[in-house]
Amino acid sequence: MSDCVFCRIAAGELPSRKVYEDDDVIAFHDIQPAAPVHLLIIPRQHVASLADCDVSHQSLLGKIMLLAPKLAAEMGLRDGFKTMVHTGKAGGQVVFHLHVHVMGG
Repeated sequence: MSDCVFCRIAAGELPSRKVYEDDDVIAFHDIQPAAPVHLLIIPRQHVASLADCDVSHQSLLGKIMLLAPKLAAEMGLRDGFKTMVHTGKAGGQVVFHLHVHVMGG
């Protein structure tokens, strides 16, 4: 989606401070951090929100959730971290591309 900022980041059209990428997901530092460490993990595939996921996204969601503690540890968050997924406007979602926040420090 050409108007989706996260799709543009995943496509390399917009800069980001990447910490991880593979064929399915990309992780990068949030540009408006709410904690000393604040990463976003997004799928390369455009999925508007968690509410739009179904059984076909099961593997992708598992990959994202298993990546979160790995990246948290690499960022020095060995004593704990918070993950958050805003879903829909009423849930606080601002960018309508599925993303998982990983925060701590």
